[in-house]
Amino acid sequence: MRVLVSFVLVLLPIGLLGAGCGPSEATPSPAPLIADDGVVEDMAPSPVQPDSLPDGFVYLRDAAPTILQEMRYTTAYNFVGEPIDGYEAPECVLTTRAAQALAAVQAEVEADGLSLKVYDCYRPQQAVNHFVRWARNDDQTMKRAFYPEEPKGRLFARGYIARRSGHSRGSTVDLTLVPLPYTPPGSYPDPADGPLLRCDRPLSERYAEGDLDMGTAYDCLSELAATDNAAVGPEVLRNRRRLRAVMDRHGFRNYHKEWWHYTLRDEPFRQTFHDFPVQ
Repeated sequence: MRVLVSFVLVLLPIGLLGAGCGPSEATPSPAPLIADDGVVEDMAPSPVQPDSLPDGFVYLRDAAPTILQEMRYTTAYNFVGEPIDGYEAPECVLTTRAAQALAAVQAEVEADGLSLKVYDCYRPQQAVNHFVRWARNDDQTMKRAFYPEEPKGRLFARGYIARRSGHSRGSTVDLTLVPLPYTPPGSYPDPADGPLLRCDRPLSERYAEGDLDMGTAYDCLSELAATDNAAVGPEVLRNRRRLRAVMDRHGFRNYHKEWWHYTLRDEPFRQTFHDFPVQ
């Protein structure tokens, strides 16, 4: 059975882990309180909020409706292999400040015949907890598609998973650039149909996500996903640096291990880890 991709086209003012049946990895040791963007954290998550968005948050579709959305964690096509806790709707939620900055990025790239596509935005703390629980079990169903060369037991130490995520602060986004007009991929690969395509292979040999060639698929936990890794070749580096340059101009900084991961420098909730669901 195939899982359909959920896409939302927004029309107003964007890491982690894969099929193999390798040996079980050792249970990882407890991780320090370091967010997935490398920022050391020591604050507890905020309490669960009511159904409406908290003050200071908006739906990206209301702030930048032309930005494409492929909210991956509402589906089973992710490194865990199932929909993630806290993602109840395929919606990008961000702080108002981050959404407005993304709208400015979108206006700039649209002038060049491109669009942003976001994969993940605000991430509830309960989703991060889901990742952590998964990292401590033996399941490796999605290994080939998301972490083909990384031992599962090393994902904490390698900086791909943390017990706190910058996404939970609401101003971090995973995104890419796609050429216009854009054609959605259709349906996600299903491991029941056979081996999944590796995320670290050349563009023609991996799952087609419809973006500019960024050298790896989204959420590929690999050294090749590091933004400035020259092993991906000059064309890919130009694409990655093009994305980084436009994001930088509008106030976002990149996490160097993931070409898709950006955080607003002037984020409003620097030490608050929210846990309201995405609805």
